[in-house]
Amino acid sequence: MKKLLLFLFLVGGLGCQDQPPGIPMCHDSNAAFAAFSNDPDFRAAHPAPKPVEVVHGGVDVTFPVASGENGRGFLVKSHAATDMYLFLFHEWWGLNNYIRNEAAMWSHELGINVLAVDLYDGKVAATADEAGQLMRACDPARAAAIIRGAATFAGDKADFRTMGWCFGGGWSLQAALALGERAKACVIYYGMPEKDVERLKSLSTDVLMIHAKKDQWINDEVVRGFKEKMEEAGKTLIIREYDADHAFANPSSPRYNEPAAKASREQVKKYLSGESGK
Repeated sequence: MKKLLLFLFLVGGLGCQDQPPGIPMCHDSNAAFAAFSNDPDFRAAHPAPKPVEVVHGGVDVTFPVASGENGRGFLVKSHAATDMYLFLFHEWWGLNNYIRNEAAMWSHELGINVLAVDLYDGKVAATADEAGQLMRACDPARAAAIIRGAATFAGDKADFRTMGWCFGGGWSLQAALALGERAKACVIYYGMPEKDVERLKSLSTDVLMIHAKKDQWINDEVVRGFKEKMEEAGKTLIIREYDADHAFANPSSPRYNEPAAKASREQVKKYLSGESGK
């Protein structure tokens, strides 16, 4: 399974679905990541998350989405008025309290608005089996429309940074592609990257990829392949590697690696602040 998925990443064998108007998006990279949920080892590597104390200070919001029900998200507004936004994309568990706390933390750290975008329409998983079902059931066209709706909700003057973990790591990159010139930064935590060079050429930002060296799925070969395709597209990929497992940055995960998580957060903060790391 792993070799097959790596092959599909490198040569583009999964194909693209029809795209919604105004948000061109090729979804084979997301389909490849969703296929990991069929791997017993991947499910075993994701024990049920530990309970997380709710310390966030934001609000649940809804916003119109074309051709469907309203989208959902969790919004933390900056204390000072700003049109700068960070869009967060959740792991395969869904928009749970851990992600809400991340939104509050990053808004405080960066001094900008943070919107955690819900790609599961309110559903949250408690077990790996449930998470796999939700990830496989996520309709790429619906997810793309939610991202477009979230951008409209933020307003015409808004500019965007994107970040996601695991399942959300791939969607962080897809959102940066879809947001065009309004995308100013993109962070991928061990998510499946885009492999279409022509699409990567449309990126208006560089990309910071946080790579877990012990990750069996988003492994060294996948990261090297992404680096080659970004170079071919004439885009900048910044890679920061940590001697840790997939999901190492999530404190609610039994695989949480505190030293690596803190070190990666510092790199992400510098990158999103425009201070260094490029």
